[in-house]
Amino acid sequence: MLRNMTVYLMTVLMFLFPSLNISDIHPDPSAWKTDYPYVYVHGLHGWGSYDLQNRFLPYWGMFGGDMIKNLNSLGFTCRSASVDPEGSAWDRACELYAQLSGTRVDYGKAHSEKFGHDRYGKDFAEDRLIDAWSAQDKINLLGHSFGGVTVRLLAELMANGSAEERGATDAAELSALFTGGKADWVYSVTTLAAPTNGTTAYGFGDPDKELETADCAAYDMYIDNALALNETISVQSCTYYFAIPCSTTVPAQDGTHVPDLELTERQELESAENLGRLTGVTPKGFVVDASWLENDGLVNTISAGAPFGAPSVKLDRTNIRPGVWNVAETHRGDHMSLMGDLWKTKNIRPLYADWMEMINSL
Repeated sequence: MLRNMTVYLMTVLMFLFPSLNISDIHPDPSAWKTDYPYVYVHGLHGWGSYDLQNRFLPYWGMFGGDMIKNLNSLGFTCRSASVDPEGSAWDRACELYAQLSGTRVDYGKAHSEKFGHDRYGKDFAEDRLIDAWSAQDKINLLGHSFGGVTVRLLAELMANGSAEERGATDAAELSALFTGGKADWVYSVTTLAAPTNGTTAYGFGDPDKELETADCAAYDMYIDNALALNETISVQSCTYYFAIPCSTTVPAQDGTHVPDLELTERQELESAENLGRLTGVTPKGFVVDASWLENDGLVNTISAGAPFGAPSVKLDRTNIRPGVWNVAETHRGDHMSLMGDLWKTKNIRPLYADWMEMINSL
């Protein structure tokens, strides 16, 4: 009965929110210099192609229909990963690696012992996300929200591995993820409305006192912890880096930021208001000033650009270089807008088709 009710509900919803037309998208493969797969990684509390709910409500596209499926029909190769909805960037990166490489999830001997959870997870040997992955068969990574942190950490581990895991693990049982030397397996990294430098959504409290564990997404998104994580993630000269920040607020007369009601999903209104007036100092002394007030409802716009201190430029499509963060013009929309939004359904397929054509043409 429950399954029948679910199917009925989704049928009604898809009637109310029909699949958006993609006839206005005309990719030109003749102009492409590469045609590597695109791997999309969801954010906090999200889901992907391995999850049942994705059949009824695709994370990428929402009520507008399955964006991944539609973009594949246009000639792109797109895949949607499924990682722990609330897991730490480390755990999610390990899960993503296993899905891409067709191996068993290995969270690492040192990491699993430190946080007291199983070392191994699901085996993807018979259900890998892509057919091949190597220096010749590169991939493009795109991460929405905390998925942006996830893909950045995966790219770092592919490049440099983990000295801690190498020191704690016999060579015979060490995951190839932790050996490094594979920077050129990742062609590009794109973060989408990502809390790259943290978010004030969690305020200025002490996460060690407020959270049950440090091995979770929430812990990694506190500003001090996000900045500390950034210190462990380098920029590789062979990889293209991109960031798309979002903004759903406008300046108010008193200097704060308030949500634009035409852009902001109702479930993000209160959060957008809170972020739009919150300034202060983190426990480790980082000053959050008025430049942090503009936000997308969940992530501060300033945080969703390049990692602080990393080499970065404004995106110039006539001069895109690897080894530097290319920060796109801020997208006007709330945090869910790059997923297609929920009740304010948007056709985001042209945005991603254009983005992938840009990367394919480099």
